[in-house]
Amino acid sequence: MDKNEKTTKQEEELKTLNENEGVADSCDEKPAEEQNPQNEEEKLSAELGKANRQVEELKDKYLRLSAEFDNYRKRTMKEKAELVLNGGEKTIGSILPVVDDLERALKNMESATDVKAVKEGVELIYNKFITVLGQNGVKAIETKDQPLNTDYHEAIAVIPAPEDGQKGKILDCVQTGYTMNDKVIRHAKVVVGE
Repeated sequence: MDKNEKTTKQEEELKTLNENEGVADSCDEKPAEEQNPQNEEEKLSAELGKANRQVEELKDKYLRLSAEFDNYRKRTMKEKAELVLNGGEKTIGSILPVVDDLERALKNMESATDVKAVKEGVELIYNKFITVLGQNGVKAIETKDQPLNTDYHEAIAVIPAPEDGQKGKILDCVQTGYTMNDKVIRHAKVVVGE
């Protein structure tokens, strides 16, 4: 064999090897390319389907929760409105017997000749009314010989104190103040000594 034949033979072998490698490479690449994209597409499709189902579930939960909250809000607003309208029903119901007593007293005053009996009747009605107020949480603010407390008292006049011990204290109550469940609903109007 001479050099040319050897070279030609080697070139042919190289050519055959390259072609075989190309075929092998192309065979390896095609199935891998074809299989991997399908597997990846299937995986991605499955993940997308799972994500879409989860989004739909969350959307459904959100809509249900939103509707439930809206119903709760409407119900509480309705209950509040009813309380505002009918909240005083119990209080008014407890005051009505006092009104009845006052009506009877007014009728009896027309024909009464005994002033002392009328006075006693009015005092009884007043005491009954104060009791009813107390049952509803209303209390009179104490003022007699108390120091001035601007949370409960409103000083409408200041006069010289008759004694040194009465300086800064309430000497007279012009208008009684009231609290309801420990909240001031009307300040007591008082005269304070200085």
